[in-house]
Amino acid sequence: MTLALIRKALWALAGVAALAFVWLFLWADYRADQTRTETEPAFRADFELTDHRGMVRSQEDFAGRWMLVFFGFANCPDVCPTTLSEVAVVMDGLREDAEQVQALFISIDPERDTPASLAEFVPRFDAGIIGLTGTADQIATTSNTFKIFYEKVEEASAPDGYTMGHSSQLFLFGPEAGFVTSWAYGTSAEEIVADLRERISG
Repeated sequence: MTLALIRKALWALAGVAALAFVWLFLWADYRADQTRTETEPAFRADFELTDHRGMVRSQEDFAGRWMLVFFGFANCPDVCPTTLSEVAVVMDGLREDAEQVQALFISIDPERDTPASLAEFVPRFDAGIIGLTGTADQIATTSNTFKIFYEKVEEASAPDGYTMGHSSQLFLFGPEAGFVTSWAYGTSAEEIVADLRERISG
């Protein structure tokens, strides 16, 4: 083999080695990103709102407990009362594990849902559900944090001439306030209880 061919072969080997190094570096970086994605929650519960007893509450008040969170409004004719009824069944089905879970109802209708009105609405479902409300800005900030949608919809037959369109899933947050999962509207209480029990015990 001539000197020129040897040099070409060495350069080719060096090029292959460099490509292999770059590939390994990118793979390691990809795996690191995957690990972060798998271990870090997509977002965390973050709010400062007033509960139905007039006390200011934040996610820190429920540190160490799982949080079941639902967004809705007291004048809701169907989805909200149905979901809160399911939440009450879930809390009852958890039995002794219920002490590790706090159910929260966050209003997306601050114009009508004052602490006083929530104090009349939320206790109907029992189960220790806490109703939360705030100013329009506070609710907007909270909805952005939780990545939920809501809007005011004019409707002549509704109280005060309007209703609210909104996301209807039930959220679950872990003891450190990180998002864990959500259940679509209509998911049975039995399914939610089974899922929750497994997560709590795990």
